[in-house]
Amino acid sequence: MIKNNRGQDQYLIDDFKLEESWRMFKIMSEFVEGFEQLADIGPAVSVFGSARTSSEHQDYRQALYLGNLLAKNDITVITGGGPGIMEAANRGAKEAGGRSVGLNITLPMEQKPNDYATKLVSFKYFFVRKVMLIKYARAFVVFPGGFGTMDEMFEALTLIQTDKIKPFPIILYGSHFWRNLTDWFRDELVSAGLVAEKDLDLFKVCDDVEEVVSMVKECLKENPDCEENKGVMSPTFEK
Repeated sequence: MIKNNRGQDQYLIDDFKLEESWRMFKIMSEFVEGFEQLADIGPAVSVFGSARTSSEHQDYRQALYLGNLLAKNDITVITGGGPGIMEAANRGAKEAGGRSVGLNITLPMEQKPNDYATKLVSFKYFFVRKVMLIKYARAFVVFPGGFGTMDEMFEALTLIQTDKIKPFPIILYGSHFWRNLTDWFRDELVSAGLVAEKDLDLFKVCDDVEEVVSMVKECLKENPDCEENKGVMSPTFEK
């Protein structure tokens, strides 16, 4: 949220009404910057999770271990670039000498870049950032998190379900956290015919970091020439 010239609160989406033509150039510049900065990062995994997870939490330690293992297998770690789980995964990759990418979003609270990204790209628009998080990933690992984490997870699920991008593993880490949600998928969505039973195969739930890395490596082995989702589309920009 920003202030207009009369000191009134104004949300980002309202700004489109003021300078729509020039705003499009700013949006395009963010896409260009992202494409240029991320073109050479190699096979990568996007790791999502809460910005509020403390460094003392078990999930933080597991995300740290995950980042470390991915880096040791020459797999780039991509996160949203902020604190919590994002910091942990970036930290694990950097401390292992690997490629650690942070795609930061400018927010008035909570989100500021962590110190462990070896490549940091900042964005103003969420939808541009989400395109980058998906386009350059060959797998998603989703740790417990809030609305932002859910948004990123459901974006990936929707794009794969609707054949907008190539299928890749979506791994939900921590069955203790995800169990009620996945049961609700089955008990409510599938039983009501709102999603197909096979749609539940679009994600896996896992409690073992080493197993997560094995799944990622298997995916890369099966698709050695496909390091990114070259045809990725955001729902904002449908084909």
